[in-house]
Amino acid sequence: MAQLICSDLTIGYDSRTVISNLNFTVESGEYICIVGENGSGKSTLMKTILGLQSPIAGKVVFGDGLKKNEIGYLPQQTQAQRDFPASVSEIVVSGFQGKCGIKPFYTKAQKQEAEKSMEKLNILHLAKSSYRELSGGQQQRVLLARALCSTSKILLLDEPVSGLDPKVSAEMYQLIYDLNKNDKITVIMISHDITAALKYSDKILHIDKDIFFGTKSEYLNSNLGHIFNNTKDGDI
Repeated sequence: MAQLICSDLTIGYDSRTVISNLNFTVESGEYICIVGENGSGKSTLMKTILGLQSPIAGKVVFGDGLKKNEIGYLPQQTQAQRDFPASVSEIVVSGFQGKCGIKPFYTKAQKQEAEKSMEKLNILHLAKSSYRELSGGQQQRVLLARALCSTSKILLLDEPVSGLDPKVSAEMYQLIYDLNKNDKITVIMISHDITAALKYSDKILHIDKDIFFGTKSEYLNSNLGHIFNNTKDGDI
């Protein structure tokens, strides 16, 4: 069942169009990787899907009963956010803010769900720790646990391994893959690492002068895939 449909979508910022007439559909439970050069519009697309900015033309349609407040989002971190003075548990449970309405406090059930998310990502032992004192990999796990509190349906991840060393990056990719396969959570992830994208995802959305959307095998057989095959590092 379709969970997200982008139809004739044209997006941009500061009156500048970066992507025109984009069409793709994300089915429930799929793992989609968005790749492309810097400045090609990947993050702009994600912000448009989230409703943080309006499309210039076209539309984003949610299916499968999905609501905007049921989307888990892990954005790229700023330095100020890395130094945020709060405990791990406070940050994780804040993922429920969009579902609290006018209630000033988190419910007991929400706090229990936050603990489950921390346990799932192996950070429950850090619950009382200061977020700003964690390693980069631990902070990303905290933010992923926070995103899980927002959703049991779909995660949007903007370069979740940015700045992490290869070992920690591999662990993060595996965590995301497990959430997709074991918990049936749809994943849409921006990545510069095409090797990892081809390893873990079901489909590739390549945004550049040319647009491609399809399976990994279709991508590798496309002109863009041939470019990847001829690169040494596999990063785009």
